[in-house]
Amino acid sequence: MSLPSSPLAQALFAALFTWGLTAAGASLIFLTKSVNSRLMDAMLGFAAGVMIAASFWSLLGPGIEMAEQLGQPAWLTAAAGFMGGGVFMRLMDKFLPHLHPGLGMDKQEGVRTSLQRSTLLVLAITLHNIPEGLALGVAFSAGASELKAATLGGAAALAVGIGIQNIPEGAAVALPLRREGLSKGWSFFLGQLSGVVELLSALAGTLLVMRIQTLLPFTLCFAAGAMMFVVVEELIPESQQKYENIDLATMATMTGFCLMMVLDVAMG
Repeated sequence: MSLPSSPLAQALFAALFTWGLTAAGASLIFLTKSVNSRLMDAMLGFAAGVMIAASFWSLLGPGIEMAEQLGQPAWLTAAAGFMGGGVFMRLMDKFLPHLHPGLGMDKQEGVRTSLQRSTLLVLAITLHNIPEGLALGVAFSAGASELKAATLGGAAALAVGIGIQNIPEGAAVALPLRREGLSKGWSFFLGQLSGVVELLSALAGTLLVMRIQTLLPFTLCFAAGAMMFVVVEELIPESQQKYENIDLATMATMTGFCLMMVLDVAMG
């Protein structure tokens, strides 16, 4: 099946695909009320590996090459974009109310609110999906440009990688909600709903750079920095919490990295 010709339609198509896999992960709630901690840590580690590889091969590397092709100081564009993405996510983390699974209400992050625990849990994963959607939008805009540094195949590889790692993210929302006492249907609905922001941020990223080609290198590096913030601040620490699962989570991280690397090199 061929992709649409418009970068906006391509990003929308890719975001719907990744949203669908988020829903697939959330649907695990209909099979079980909980997932073995070893499996969950392995899935989180795998997701971290995918995002680390995607940050370089699909975003930062092409961004640097594209900056050189456009005559921009590549080191400055890469550094400013990468750190800008990290700072953006730090501010989101600081101000957006959210709560990570397994923690008490006293560990709520962001601005203090009276939101229900279930809403805060959903917002935690929603925060993760912002840079993923942004990466999709920018990658498809770059793939449609006339610059050789980025390709449509590379953008498609990114969508596949993000989609795969969205499966554990969907489960990471729905299963804790079920343990909180919500019904299976409501847990599934909120779990898949966390993927909506990926769709919105993909469209925003595409619209931002679709007609301003000089912004592409910066925004690619920006998306890479935002994804790395999520990996280092959340995914890796969460996957390494149980001592007995550390080696498994580490190997899962390497497996995810390798898979994303192969996808990008083969398709890009």
